Amino acid sequence: MILEMKVPSPGESITEVEIATWLVEDGDYVEKDQPIAEVDSDKATLELPAEESGIITLKAEEGDAVAVGAVVCLIDTSAEKPVGSEKSSVINEQPKAKSEQPKAEKATYATGTTSPAAKKILAEKGVESTAVSGTGKAGRITKNDAENAVPSMGTIPVDGTRNTERKKLSMLRRKVAERLVAVKNETAMLTTFNEVNMQPIFDLRSQYK
Repeated sequence: MILEMKVPSPGESITEVEIATWLVEDGDYVEKDQPIAEVDSDKATLELPAEESGIITLKAEEGDAVAVGAVVCLIDTSAEKPVGSEKSSVINEQPKAKSEQPKAEKATYATGTTSPAAKKILAEKGVESTAVSGTGKAGRITKNDAENAVPSMGTIPVDGTRNTERKKLSMLRRKVAERLVAVKNETAMLTTFNEVNMQPIFDLRSQYK
């Protein structure tokens, strides 16, 4: 059975979202409720969880603006889970020798990915997610990891120039920029003063206590 996953409505008056990041790749096996993508709206960044388990087929690219209710991926719920999952290694496992070094945790879809809160903190600090080691489940970068990340001072270019990089603004940042410009252009910047004779009020208070 093929399940069509549609973009849920993140809130009233929002008609479209933008695919910020796919947390899985086309053809991966996903579990039910597993985060598969991060989507940006005019108001927030949200995680999109898988509705069922199965093989996923992506129908949108990162950076695409997708209407609410549109199909963004397909999940083949009849597909069987691939052999060799992380739980299968428990069978016939022999005790490790004391001299054996512990094996590194197997990389998954979440390894090196950031939660929406962590992504915002890293962006404010100017820290790349690749420079942060995630302590969350399966190596996911948590909000605490982002808060503890220290920006690298780097080296000062000899010629006095800086490396620049242009990136497309997210829907949230575009909306904030539009509102800021609108406020500057449409808001009347003025100060008013009102003078009031309070003596009658003082007299009433003195009379009636």
